Amino acid sequence: MLRCEVNPHTTVLLLDRPERANAYDQALLRALEAALDAVTTPTVVIGSTGDGAFCAGADLKELPQGDPLRALDLLSQRVFERLARAPFITLAAIQGPAVGGGFELALACDLRVVGPRARLWLPETGIGLVPAAGGCTRLPRLVGLSRAKEVILGGRVVDANTALAWGLAARQHESPLTEALAWAQELSRRDPVAQRLAKSLLDEAWPTGPSLAMERVTEALLYTRRGDDR
Repeated sequence: MLRCEVNPHTTVLLLDRPERANAYDQALLRALEAALDAVTTPTVVIGSTGDGAFCAGADLKELPQGDPLRALDLLSQRVFERLARAPFITLAAIQGPAVGGGFELALACDLRVVGPRARLWLPETGIGLVPAAGGCTRLPRLVGLSRAKEVILGGRVVDANTALAWGLAARQHESPLTEALAWAQELSRRDPVAQRLAKSLLDEAWPTGPSLAMERVTEALLYTRRGDDR
């Protein structure tokens, strides 16, 4: 479900549900949350096993039809916000498709490395939902409002070259996990106190709380509508 490997400078967390394209369920989210709480290293790399998808987002088998309370306390948003606000530096290694919540998981990391087969998109509005695990909040901050609308409203699929050109990804490499691990080792040599304080200053310049709350409320309303349509 979630593999955890620790070396002196980096904790590596690998999504391990290849049979479900590494989609996350509630159990995987809780395992990720617990793993983040246990981190003692200055850097964390999040990737996935296999050569397929980085993460296909939320497992559709668990989509809470007509359950607004699940949306108001959206576990994925809570865990991804925990990741975004973590005191350590986080890197996403994206070797394949990152869809919906999988894209939002990558957005919650500080830095992203993509492979040539990486594809990132947010299909939620096509199925009557919105990106509520941080997508509407974080994507425009990273790429600008116009490009974010192109992805969220227009359904654009962002390939690896575009992700690099937009600044959505910082590096591209044939093996993104290998590159992310090497970069994490470089980052771990920097002063940990200065790194932590600098990250905090950067995060505080872009407050996310009100926007994330609006995402949850909007998703709750849409879940209710889906329940009425059954």
